Amino acid sequence: MPIHATAQLIGGRSHQCDATATFTYRGTRAYALLDGIGSTEEVQTWTRTAARRLARAAACSGALVGLRAVHAARAAELARAGWYAEYMPKAVAVVAVAAPGRELEVAWCGDARAYRLPTTTEQLSRMTTDHNRRQQLLDMGVDPGPYSRNIVTSYLGDTSPHAPIGFVTAPNSGRLLLASDGAYEPLEDAERSLGDYLAGFPQRAARTVVSAAIAHAGSRADNATVLVAQLE
Repeated sequence: MPIHATAQLIGGRSHQCDATATFTYRGTRAYALLDGIGSTEEVQTWTRTAARRLARAAACSGALVGLRAVHAARAAELARAGWYAEYMPKAVAVVAVAAPGRELEVAWCGDARAYRLPTTTEQLSRMTTDHNRRQQLLDMGVDPGPYSRNIVTSYLGDTSPHAPIGFVTAPNSGRLLLASDGAYEPLEDAERSLGDYLAGFPQRAARTVVSAAIAHAGSRADNATVLVAQLE
């Protein structure tokens, strides 16, 4: 079974509202990461529960089917809440599913990311595309400005007809990295490659990434969370 590890730092937030979870079903393992929107105890508690639900659903049904199931269940909860849904916890999510002899599956909504490092001598490749206003503007050939990346265009339970869910496959080998925006944005802004921080065992790599992210973020540090898995 692949070796994995997670690491988190709270940054300058009042609560750690990112969450990770793993679940294994008949040899298939799912890795989930949620990035909660906001910073409250309620968001913190909900993202931890939702991450476990997503990992279990994805391990049993596949990355895309599992994400869609959790997405639909949350959408139904928000619909029942009526006007209060605006104040209920929300999160973006990414989930990866690794099964022996099959391709790696990745599904996501929002701007949590998945990366894959094929070998130590190759470059880290990003598998996901951000679902946020910044990416929308870039796709239109418009200057996105400094703040557009903070506006997500998809999250768990988002019923907007324009809210996407992404899905990709890749070889089930090398090293997998799931990251919240608080982990990848500071390093990206500093023109650092996340791949440079992935050396060593997964536990060491995970700690190195989040520590570097918080150091580069300075006073703007967000929750920083990563999950690192060594695949087949």
